[in-house]
Amino acid sequence: MTSLVRIDQQLLSSLSQRARQHSRRRLNHNFHEPPDVVNRMLNAIEPDSYICPHRHQHPPLEESFLVLRGAGAVIVFADTGELEDILVLDSRRQCWGVEIPAERYHTILSRAVGSVFYEVKQGPYDPQRAKEFAPWAPLEGTPEALAHLQRLHRWVDQAQQM
Repeated sequence: MTSLVRIDQQLLSSLSQRARQHSRRRLNHNFHEPPDVVNRMLNAIEPDSYICPHRHQHPPLEESFLVLRGAGAVIVFADTGELEDILVLDSRRQCWGVEIPAERYHTILSRAVGSVFYEVKQGPYDPQRAKEFAPWAPLEGTPEALAHLQRLHRWVDQAQQM
């Protein structure tokens, strides 16, 4: 019989600490195995981590994020790259999660050091088909990625002022 898996402050702190030391400034803690039909994971993301806008189209997959600690923002784009929506997730405020429809370009930003999200999406995980990166966005690790990340943070700042 499988034992309970505790999602507590100790796990979140350990994952956040390891994410801060990681070159990508983020780190997953998977609760699933690749062939599982539901993928469940913690995602520790630091504010300076760039996640290239992407969609899950082949097959079309919905995705859910809940903020467990810290804050973040989910940004949704049109196929052309135009901004469609921004939703701020904050563990101290009134919006804790989001469901992202299948086939929508999106990214998630951390808005606070030590932020951890619970992510759920349909499986099984296939790294060859998991994501389709937006053709209009710089890929992670490119010189343009940092400028794009800063622009995304500015968009969230502006959206919060409205």
